[in-house]
Amino acid sequence: MRRLSLLVGLAAVCLIAAAPADPPYRVAPGLFQAAAPDLGLRPAAGTQTFTVFAPGEATDRFSNGVVLMPFKGRLYAQWQSSARDEDAPDTWVAYSVSDDGETWRAPVALAHAGEGGLMRSSGGWWTDGETLVAYVNVWPDGFLSGAGGYAEYRLSRDGETWSEPQRVMGADGRPVEGVIEQDPHLIDGRLMTGFHMRPGMIAGPFYTDDPLGLSGWTAGRMQNLPRDVSGAAAEHEKRLSREIEPSLFQRGDCAVMVFRDEELSFRQLASESCDRGVTWTTPVLTDMPDSRAKQSAGNLPDGTAYLVNAPNTDRPRMPLAVTLSRDGRVFDRSFLLRGAGEPQPLRYDGQYKRPGYHYPKSVVWNGALYVGYATNKEDVQVTRVPLSSLVSY
Repeated sequence: MRRLSLLVGLAAVCLIAAAPADPPYRVAPGLFQAAAPDLGLRPAAGTQTFTVFAPGEATDRFSNGVVLMPFKGRLYAQWQSSARDEDAPDTWVAYSVSDDGETWRAPVALAHAGEGGLMRSSGGWWTDGETLVAYVNVWPDGFLSGAGGYAEYRLSRDGETWSEPQRVMGADGRPVEGVIEQDPHLIDGRLMTGFHMRPGMIAGPFYTDDPLGLSGWTAGRMQNLPRDVSGAAAEHEKRLSREIEPSLFQRGDCAVMVFRDEELSFRQLASESCDRGVTWTTPVLTDMPDSRAKQSAGNLPDGTAYLVNAPNTDRPRMPLAVTLSRDGRVFDRSFLLRGAGEPQPLRYDGQYKRPGYHYPKSVVWNGALYVGYATNKEDVQVTRVPLSSLVSY
């Protein structure tokens, strides 16, 4: 009898150990109303949208990967541009500057198109307040080869003149063999983001104590989820992790990393680290709906965690919303940024172009949350929400 009790006890322990971990956060029931227009969401008071760049007959007609960064009293927007198609060899990296977040200068080149199949795309920004770091991702064989790439950086003290590009370096003194995700976050005094490592695009968390994020990058320990791939595309898909395009927010002493799920769950994946990015839990599915696009996470100045995405359980990247959590565990308020009936018509043909609000990234500046994105992968736009409208609930 005692032996049977021991066996039952051991079996219970094994079942507990095998049970999936609870997700780092959840969504309040009924927050998104699937049958209602724009999921039942309404904009916060004072929400406004501005256009950074609109295509025309004499300009490029493809834009995506919009990333924002304040620097010395101005707001900077970076994105990738091409004549017609996404991830084409003629892709180059543009940026624009605004004094007020409303009126923007004409875009100029941060990195020109490559040659011989090499492609460059937007890698985002970082700053310590005195130096602006512009990351550019380099794809030696082009993005569509599936071989992956690496990250370079350029430096500026005035936001206009730039240093020559150099490789982003790891803590081992070697270049990091992966492209950098577009929104590093300073959490508990340490810079954290994700890289997609080659060969292929295998996403994982990285951290550094370099205040400029140029060197010292170290991979956090995280077990990627397995991929369920078969058929003709299997070999290509094996080089792409299930969790991709991460973003981050802080919850107390822990960092939470949010991922797009390539396995078509149309929900976010998430992992957490409570030791300053050294070790991470295996990603798990959350109940946060997601249309499978980049998302943007972060914290408002009062610590409120937020998630910006298209919280749709299907492919359309509409509506665009910001969803809030005071404790970083339960997201219980959501505001409409752009509705499904708002976008201007898709004006030009192009590979992978479709209606919607694509690849949002966000930043807090001058008393507001600014969200940058590409509407229909054509127009570079920014939506601004006063912080007072977000923290008053």
